[in-house]
Amino acid sequence: MSNFHFVDDYEQHVDQLIRNHPLAEAMSLAVGGYYEEFSVILAEVLVQNGLRNGMSLVDLGCGSGRAAKGISKRVQIEYLGTDVVKRLLDYAVTVCPRHYRFKCHQELSVPAADASADMVCAFSLFTHLLHEESYIYLQESHRVLKPGGKVVMSFLEFANPCHWAIFAPTMEARRNNARQPLNMFIERNVIDVWCEHLGFVRESFVDGTDNRWNGSAVGQSLAVLRKPN
Repeated sequence: MSNFHFVDDYEQHVDQLIRNHPLAEAMSLAVGGYYEEFSVILAEVLVQNGLRNGMSLVDLGCGSGRAAKGISKRVQIEYLGTDVVKRLLDYAVTVCPRHYRFKCHQELSVPAADASADMVCAFSLFTHLLHEESYIYLQESHRVLKPGGKVVMSFLEFANPCHWAIFAPTMEARRNNARQPLNMFIERNVIDVWCEHLGFVRESFVDGTDNRWNGSAVGQSLAVLRKPN
């Protein structure tokens, strides 16, 4: 057993998907499905929030390379993707440029140097962590960001009625003591409190159900945080 629930939960989840599905389908389902569609959407989210040629991006919880694949088609950047499941990263390597770096990292830290990244993204990561774990990752993100750098993160919130469709089956799984990855909700006022303590400026919240990215929706809500200059 790992020291962290999210490592064990996701290793078991991915193993089960690989047993029950062809590899490409398993790798898509492991990151929520709609692999090609969300590859384009997530890249667009980052570009609209300032990612451009020559920048350095750290992609936390990059999974099987869904966002990375789309990013590689939009901008030329220095890319580091981290995840806790090596089998996901092994697949990501096959669909992304050779210069993209992927690291299996199973600790509550970001394996990058101080002030080395222009942007950190975390799509569908904090949705599977305890609040204190998310806070620590954001603390680490603040450390690795350059002054003026941004965090683009997705999250689930009860204030968005569309997200109840995730909470309801999670509740039933808990009632039945079924093992599955954690689904965690974070309200906007919590993120604002975290920003105050971490030294981030919260730039914006975005309702991810809006069809604003090439006519498509992210599904989860988004927060953009900036490290002051």
